[in-house]
Amino acid sequence: MRFVIQRVSSASVTIDGAVTGKIGQGFLVLVGVAQTDTKIVADKMIRKMLGLRIFGDEEGKTNLGLADVDGELLLVSQFTLYADCKKGNRPSFIQAGKPDMANEMYEYIISECRKTAKIVETGSFGADMKVELLNDGPFTILLDSEEICPGDSIQ
Repeated sequence: MRFVIQRVSSASVTIDGAVTGKIGQGFLVLVGVAQTDTKIVADKMIRKMLGLRIFGDEEGKTNLGLADVDGELLLVSQFTLYADCKKGNRPSFIQAGKPDMANEMYEYIISECRKTAKIVETGSFGADMKVELLNDGPFTILLDSEEICPGDSIQ
């Protein structure tokens, strides 16, 4: 599983000309699901993401987490995070989760985040989405389950 987390001042996702998700300060998270991912992996990734302290405190140091700043989440499914560009010029997506499984994992991630985060907005799985953001920093982090939970144990 891969999460691309962007600290934003604002972000939105539009589908067919209609805004389907919009947040103020918080995280825009692009979510990539691999075929081998499980709910256990998702839980560890969610815990790590929600625990990140990447907002500035009164001294400008990155000491504050999403909850500390009443931050919001915009979760957008993006299978292209599993693009394999090793051969040729056309990416392969063989490692990406199959649509039914990946959608189930995406919906699980949304439901788990809603248990903790103040506001959770979303894109729509498999849709052609237009994502806009005002990246704050810019500050972008890649969480990869291969690094976060090797052998299924969080570091």
